[in-house]
Amino acid sequence: MASFKDIVGQEQIKEHLQGAMKTGKVSHAYIINGERFSGKEYIARVFAMALQCEKEDGEPCQICHSCKQALSNNQPDIIYVSHEKPGTIGVDDIRAQVNGDIAIKPYSSPYKIYIINEAEKMTPQAQNALLKTLEEPPAYAVIILLTTNVNSLLQTILSRCVILHMKPVADELVKDFLMTQMQVPDYKAEVCVAFARGNIGKAKHLAASEDFEKVKEEALALLKYVHEMDITEMIAAIKKINEYKLDIDDYLDILSIWYRDVLLFKATNDANHLVFREEIQNIRRVAGRTSYEGIEEVLQALSKAKSRLNANVNFDLTMELLLLTMKENG
Repeated sequence: MASFKDIVGQEQIKEHLQGAMKTGKVSHAYIINGERFSGKEYIARVFAMALQCEKEDGEPCQICHSCKQALSNNQPDIIYVSHEKPGTIGVDDIRAQVNGDIAIKPYSSPYKIYIINEAEKMTPQAQNALLKTLEEPPAYAVIILLTTNVNSLLQTILSRCVILHMKPVADELVKDFLMTQMQVPDYKAEVCVAFARGNIGKAKHLAASEDFEKVKEEALALLKYVHEMDITEMIAAIKKINEYKLDIDDYLDILSIWYRDVLLFKATNDANHLVFREEIQNIRRVAGRTSYEGIEEVLQALSKAKSRLNANVNFDLTMELLLLTMKENG
């Protein structure tokens, strides 16, 4: 199934796309901008299905020939642009799959729709090639660019597209979705919600991940003993993280949320609003022996470590600096 009704949050985007279909003012080019896992691909898929649906009532009917084809990824007029090289979408990808194909009329549908995921990976040459098509698209063409970084696209491309920004989904909607749709227990849903920060796909991913529980346990074990560890023990603990498939960012988020709990408890002495309520004894102990400045310093160090790792700074060195800050202030 794929329908606008199943999109959690994102009311503005839904209203815009459904309104465009209702009034017959569908644009030739859209950019949907939002972080990884936020549901951009799902929205693009639903929109494409609705545009091609034989019932034409603004919602994919799921049962017509076109919808059935789209659900099995076989709709010939919904084209997902792929790329040969990991990490970049090259000029040849755009020329072969978009520019060289778009002049051919739709096979069986009112539109010919091109969905380009990870559009931020287009090289400048690929973007310039796409620009030629965006300048004079055929009447039946709809191009949907999905990106995590709208600023990586040329200004000339931005000016020819309708830009839609994904918004964080309210925590209570994410929690309700996890508990009703995925049968996730209350306490686990709360932890996933805290990590996801309004990203419904990330919440689903964490709720379904076996590794997430293991990584959480590893992180909490490190937090409990970091005060007494020597540097070799710390590095050994961090190395373990590489055994899991979970992103290092998620591991650092676990640490950040725990320290935010420490800060909150230190300020309020109230355990009710903590994410890691079950860790109250350890949180109380750390809050008692650490200054506000110390906790803030650790939170800043965690943020800095994240930036460094995203900029490909040496992993061991980055983590060593972080752990020393945690040890001094833990």
